[in-house]
Amino acid sequence: MNRQHRGSTQLALAGLAIIAFAGTARAVPSFARQTGMACEACHTVFPQLTHFGRMFKANGYTLDNLKPVRGVTATRDEMLALTGLPPISLMVQASETWLARPLPDSLAAGSAQNGSVAFPQQISLFYAGKIAPQLGAFIQITYGNDTGTIGIDNADVRYANSLVLPQDRSLIYGITINNNPTVQDLWNSTPAFGFPFASTNASVSPLAATAIDGTFGQDVAGIGAYAFWNESLYAEFGAYRSAKQGATNPITGAAAPLDGTTSNVVNGVAPYYRLAWEQAWGRHSLELGVYGMDIKLYPGGSTPDAPVALTGPYNRFRDLAQDLQYQYLSDEHQVTVAATRIHEQMHLDASFASGASANAGNDLTTLRIDGTWYWRRKLGLTAALFSTTGSADAALYSADPVAPGIGVVNSATNKPDTSGWMAEVNYVPWLNVKLSLQYTAFSKFNGGGGNYDGLGRSASDNNTAYALLWFAY
Repeated sequence: MNRQHRGSTQLALAGLAIIAFAGTARAVPSFARQTGMACEACHTVFPQLTHFGRMFKANGYTLDNLKPVRGVTATRDEMLALTGLPPISLMVQASETWLARPLPDSLAAGSAQNGSVAFPQQISLFYAGKIAPQLGAFIQITYGNDTGTIGIDNADVRYANSLVLPQDRSLIYGITINNNPTVQDLWNSTPAFGFPFASTNASVSPLAATAIDGTFGQDVAGIGAYAFWNESLYAEFGAYRSAKQGATNPITGAAAPLDGTTSNVVNGVAPYYRLAWEQAWGRHSLELGVYGMDIKLYPGGSTPDAPVALTGPYNRFRDLAQDLQYQYLSDEHQVTVAATRIHEQMHLDASFASGASANAGNDLTTLRIDGTWYWRRKLGLTAALFSTTGSADAALYSADPVAPGIGVVNSATNKPDTSGWMAEVNYVPWLNVKLSLQYTAFSKFNGGGGNYDGLGRSASDNNTAYALLWFAY
């Protein structure tokens, strides 16, 4: 099989489980400076949002309590509203990771180092807050120790406005421009800001993830229109195109246009939709919703000996997801329960034609459930279950190791099935500082429990302990 084609197809399918095992989410102090409110107004403990936090986000991050620099026209129309302090924040993560069984050395007999220190794991700079009347942003620039580079991370720029309707009903409406499907969502039950809020980048990641589950973060740009009726019914529709960072056209040497040398380019636009209902009563709130995306991809990744054009057959990924979130908030206790189920139908016309997949069609289903309890926003416990199941495919999930010692990322059963649980303990000495100890246990990994890779490694050998210091200022 052409290794290059298989690699590009696996990227589209998996992104190496970016959210489930290597994702992070953010809450930043510049919002607190802008509003004059402590972090607990918008968060249970960062980055989980309260109802007030969801309203702040829906309104475009523009609520402020600072004396602004204003500019008005002769008719008193507001043309400028700069806050007294720039909405800039800094976030730092430092961590250490241990695997239950060390990985093999990639070039020699023996084992790789176990106990990976990341100091820092990442450093992020944010512009997070008001830009102009009805216009705000959450823009993140990150240095990551895994790449050793600085680059664009999550970004969400919003225009928002509101109306007062008859019978004291309200309507918030707006436009979001963002680079990661679900980063604009208001609940912590969707992939971009779902649990785990921080994860190690020094572990073994499963083969497969659905397309909407973080696979295209920072690789696309989208625009969407949304409406939030009476703080209860939320609806959004948007569309995404490929916006590859660091890609150059080999003919012009410029950043565009994308051509067959680029892997996984969206054919046209990929529609995104979201519908959710939230009901609040007393200290409780409950959200039920659906979201999804339809993505057509050219595998691309052309080389001189294997030319591929951005025409002809393409792969199609149809993702439909359901989610729920329950919250109970008091001064003593803060409880959040969230769940999502994502089902993906794959139509792999391009990959099947090139031999990169053994089947013309596959499916993949991801289920995650997590519950978090905090006592006085100081001590917290989280427990979570996760599962991914899908069709067997001998080309996508090959049992053949790519190189000696790298079999740990393959599947002897040609299946993507992965399942297990996570537990996390948090101590929050101050609202902008968190100490975490997280443990991930696998009962199944890439299709099996014992000897899942055909080379003697068990799913439990990839169990991971992760200690994290996380602070923002």
